[in-house]
Amino acid sequence: MEERRPLVSVIVPNYNYARTLGLCLSALERQTYPSIEVIVVDDRSTDDSVEIARRHGARVVVTDTNIGAPAARNLGVEHARGEVLFFLDSDLALAEDVVEHAVNLLTADPTLGVVCGTYDPEPLIPDSLVERYRSLQLHYWISGDEGEITTIYSALFAMRAEVFREVGPLNPALRHSENAEYGHRVTQRYRIVLDNRIRGRHDHDDRLKVVLSKFFHRARLHIPLYLRRPGFNGGPANSSRGWGSLAALFAVLAAPLPAVLGPAWLAAPLALLAGSIAADLGMYRFVRRYAGLRFTLYFTAVHFLVNVTVAVAVFAGAAQCLLSSRFRRTYDLPARSASAGV
Repeated sequence: MEERRPLVSVIVPNYNYARTLGLCLSALERQTYPSIEVIVVDDRSTDDSVEIARRHGARVVVTDTNIGAPAARNLGVEHARGEVLFFLDSDLALAEDVVEHAVNLLTADPTLGVVCGTYDPEPLIPDSLVERYRSLQLHYWISGDEGEITTIYSALFAMRAEVFREVGPLNPALRHSENAEYGHRVTQRYRIVLDNRIRGRHDHDDRLKVVLSKFFHRARLHIPLYLRRPGFNGGPANSSRGWGSLAALFAVLAAPLPAVLGPAWLAAPLALLAGSIAADLGMYRFVRRYAGLRFTLYFTAVHFLVNVTVAVAVFAGAAQCLLSSRFRRTYDLPARSASAGV
């Protein structure tokens, strides 16, 4: 007799992503796994997202007000019937066998609480050089963490519904850092694994100002958790990348030294710049192989700005921790249920 496969509820939070939502839902229609329900939680979009979702046959839940992605994911769970919950952002199109891989991993190992995925090196809709930078940078950083991790990647993760009920909902107060807090909670009871077979093409940000702003706010907001749990892994929390960000910032601060103290001091900012690059040399080599020398030079310049931004954010977050007890308690906030309607 054929073994019964669990129903998978794919929960897609969406806010004004009509441009990519159709691609996201089309990719779900092509999944090799046969037992899927798709729930689009529309967070009061002002574009035609709801119409697109309904045209693809998804069940649509519309929030009463704009509540943010974490609360939208929680609301989707309230309407889900599946034994496996698959959370997927609406700007991401999965490879065809992803849901099947996720189910196989979760059903084979009861100690596994969450399985996360990564991004392909090519963006879903290529718009700019900045977007190509972001696509390659995120692909390298996330894919390189394959194995057991302590965070979740909230754009692309799956878990058993019983684990969600046990761990509790995502914290809707943490719109920019819910992944860190939720990963911290999950790993008190279960393992989290990143598997590179769980993958998809993502429509990354295509403007430098937006990319730098997200790096700054996310790095700053993660500081209270990093101080509480130094072993927290991923992205700039990686020790070598952290030192690379600091080296980039100090290279900028040391840049005036040759003009003030003499040409011999040019060695200081150059050495710091070299140290910043060396901290993530594997990434630059990957980009050189994948995209060629010319783009690698552009990539290096943009990533230098990113490193400086992250370092400034770390100091800003540390200062905020010293000055604000409320900020220090960011990850002590209770997960609240969001009110929403259909």
